[in-house]
Amino acid sequence: MTDRLMLLDSASLYFRAFYGVPDTVRAPDGRPVNAVRGFLDIITRLVTTYRPTHLVACWDDDWRPQWRVDLIPTYKTHRVAEVVAGGPDVEEVPDPLEVQVPVIREALDALGIRIVGAAAHEADDVIGTLATTATMPVDIVTGDRDLFQLVDDARDVRVVYTARGMSNLEVLTDAAVVAKYGVLPSQYADFATLRGDSSDGLPGVAGIGEKTAAGLLATFGDLEGIIAAAELGGGMSAGVRSKVLAGLPYLAVAPQVVAVVRDLPLEVPDSRLRPLDERAKTDAAALAERWALGTAMTRIVDALDAV
Repeated sequence: MTDRLMLLDSASLYFRAFYGVPDTVRAPDGRPVNAVRGFLDIITRLVTTYRPTHLVACWDDDWRPQWRVDLIPTYKTHRVAEVVAGGPDVEEVPDPLEVQVPVIREALDALGIRIVGAAAHEADDVIGTLATTATMPVDIVTGDRDLFQLVDDARDVRVVYTARGMSNLEVLTDAAVVAKYGVLPSQYADFATLRGDSSDGLPGVAGIGEKTAAGLLATFGDLEGIIAAAELGGGMSAGVRSKVLAGLPYLAVAPQVVAVVRDLPLEVPDSRLRPLDERAKTDAAALAERWALGTAMTRIVDALDAV
């Protein structure tokens, strides 16, 4: 089997699991375990379908890094539950999900699935670094469009996009990104900067939507080319030019916020998937019993047996 690395946008997936699986099943202590069960089932489906040989659960050690907020103060503001001086702000997470996150980490550890995060950075940045430095084909699993900027046919980096649900997964290659948005993956960060993203608190350039952004990038190649043309006054309508010029203060900082970091100094443990030995299976079974994980744990252990 050819080696293939799978990178999980963990929070994206456990939020999906939380909202997609009923919370009627609970652990003996009353804690809901729907997100844990659902997350394990998502990994089982991914491993069975795409057959990765290596797997990393990428983690938000800081879901809203201060350096991004310093550049664009509205970045993810609407998702802040509590501002923490000198540390990562607390994200608004439903209480029934928050109590499950430690159990998710415990289950991943029991299965030998590596968790990797980086101080002052999001999971997107961990994914960007691991995808860029990988020496094998990469599948990135996420519901976040920002990661489309990492798609690269030449290096066999794909995105497995979960937005339409686990039964309707989309595998995005260069051609798929072009078909969806009219831009190359290498242009996607500039496209997202121009368009903005309300879910991340990024305003975009006022009056520039997806169609106009794609057209500008098709004509001028990148943000630098668009700005140069606007300043020179050629190649675009007066209305679009005025919008780009009005957005220059935003365009001076937004690209740094939108672009994922690709060069973090990460220490990544061996991420190869392996069947569990008998002791590990016993421990996993005990964990499943303690948290009432039922057949979700059985299914993922069986999937690992088949790698």
